Amino acid sequence: MTARSSSAFNEATEVPEVVVERLPQYVRALTRLSQQGVAVVSSQQLGDLIQVTPAQIRKDLSYFGRFGKQGRGYSVKYLLGELRRILGLDREWRVGLIGVGRLGRAILSYPGFAPEGFKIVAAFDADPRQVGQMVAGIMVQPMHRLGEAVHELGIGIAIVAVPASQVQEVVDQLVACDVRAIVNYAPVTAQVPSLVRVRNIDPVMALQSMTYYLTTPQGSTRTGGK
Repeated sequence: MTARSSSAFNEATEVPEVVVERLPQYVRALTRLSQQGVAVVSSQQLGDLIQVTPAQIRKDLSYFGRFGKQGRGYSVKYLLGELRRILGLDREWRVGLIGVGRLGRAILSYPGFAPEGFKIVAAFDADPRQVGQMVAGIMVQPMHRLGEAVHELGIGIAIVAVPASQVQEVVDQLVACDVRAIVNYAPVTAQVPSLVRVRNIDPVMALQSMTYYLTTPQGSTRTGGK
């Protein structure tokens, strides 16, 4: 069913970030199909699950190789395995958390990371009142231990959950420790070198973007005005 392995794709090809952001959606949909015992899926069926056109799915996957034949669809097991490999989900990733306030504690207590291969192995805070406390089985360490712990524990990804005023300083420390993947929950964008990837997650901004659809004629509901 596979014309050629995804390993044959041109490593120099620059994959658009929006495509990379969609790959986890494909993995989630394919995982669900696999659990349901589905062996083969068409681009139309896959697109219906994640609200993407079949043409867009074919274009996205073409960056990494050819995974199916026209008229036959995709092997769910094979495509899922290849996408997990491309995303690096075939291994465990060690994660460090910076900031153990209310949000940080919620993140540490969230049970959904480990089953997907993301293990939070350390937590750090600049507040001496937080240092030494045990949260979800992890002892909070002082910030001056960050560099040492990153290398000792093999931390490859960091989650930043500190106040906006502290974000740039914390991110600079992470960059100095060779951490190249950072998830930032603060409502501010940090400046980083080109080799470092930052994903900003701002729930308030997400809500603000949704209200557009509730306050315009195009939205399904119109509020605030006649």
